Amino acid sequence: MTRTRKTMLLAAGASLVLAGAAWSQSGRRGGGDAALIRSALSAAPASVARGATVIQMRDNGTHRTLRRGSNGFTCMADNPQTPGPDPMCMDANSVAWAMAWMERRTPPAGVGLMYMLAGGTDASNIDPHATRPTRDNAWIRTGPHIMVVGSDSLLAQYPSGRNPDTSRPYVMFPGTPYAHLMIPVR
Repeated sequence: MTRTRKTMLLAAGASLVLAGAAWSQSGRRGGGDAALIRSALSAAPASVARGATVIQMRDNGTHRTLRRGSNGFTCMADNPQTPGPDPMCMDANSVAWAMAWMERRTPPAGVGLMYMLAGGTDASNIDPHATRPTRDNAWIRTGPHIMVVGSDSLLAQYPSGRNPDTSRPYVMFPGTPYAHLMIPVR
């Protein structure tokens, strides 16, 4: 897997928006593992963060577990190589969905929930694999949000398009296998 593909997970989250060069996270302000854990847990509500596993992604696509959890959520710290705060916390279905997106595979069936409450990221709203803005890729700024992945029937109820109102729920990456619902929280 290439370095660029690994960072796509952060851009989307993306949105995932899960963007950047890799998840080699040292924390935006330094501080070692404690800072990484604080950053990662800032992505989710306290009730979810308390029991979440925290990982650090490495440049080679592997990860290091910083803290074991018990509630099925996995959180990652802000990626210092991306322009905005983008820590995220995902349930198991969202992790599988995000990995499929990053690897350009068909996402698995199953609804997943992803939190990005500490901020958002800049991303294309129509191209799930764009890594920078162009004249044609509808680059948008997302703020703190929740994402629901893996539910085509849910997506049909929300607006989609090149330039959505990001202050209201909307569909990101419409018309692609990676379409998902973005729900702003502020």
